[in-house]
Amino acid sequence: MLSPARFVLAAALLLVLRLLAPAPVSAARPIVADKPPPSEATATARWLAAQNTWGVLSTISSDLNGAPFGNVVSYSDGLPGEGHGIPYFYLTTLDPTARDALEDERTSFTLSEFPLGTCGKIDPENPTCSKLTLTGKLKLVDLQSSEADLAKSALFTKHPEMKDWPKNHDFKIFKLEIENIFLIDWFGGPKPISPSQYLEFGRNQQSVMSS
Repeated sequence: MLSPARFVLAAALLLVLRLLAPAPVSAARPIVADKPPPSEATATARWLAAQNTWGVLSTISSDLNGAPFGNVVSYSDGLPGEGHGIPYFYLTTLDPTARDALEDERTSFTLSEFPLGTCGKIDPENPTCSKLTLTGKLKLVDLQSSEADLAKSALFTKHPEMKDWPKNHDFKIFKLEIENIFLIDWFGGPKPISPSQYLEFGRNQQSVMSS
């Protein structure tokens, strides 16, 4: 039996080893690159889309007589470090979100900086804790297309367990065709960003969205 002094020493050594051990790599948790400054609104929007792995997808509910319906979903906008800004989703028609989109494509997708851990101790609604809403049409991706291969690779890389989800649950790949962008990352209201500015950002420069 260890003496009290030796017990304390052993516990301290275990704590030190635990602190020095590398953190486990998790595909579902992005490695956060530096957040762009408030003066770079488009960069911030693309950063949020690339760094997050889940958000709230809102549709026009076919089950609730057209009421808005928000659902937490996983997504990916590309391979790590190669985000394109377009969110791809792997949704089952057993879930109301996919069924809603097949009847009415109008959709919004909301992301917050808060899950990334970069907002500190401030409230998620604080304007300096960035939030992004992409509005547009939720479209099916043709499974025989090259885009489907890209989307699968992007989704399954960030969400490995998706590959093992039941094949008989009718999972389909969807993408959001963006028509409007709402970003708040500082005081003073939403920043004006056009879809073309958002989608073309980073094509000829080093990506700030590595994850």
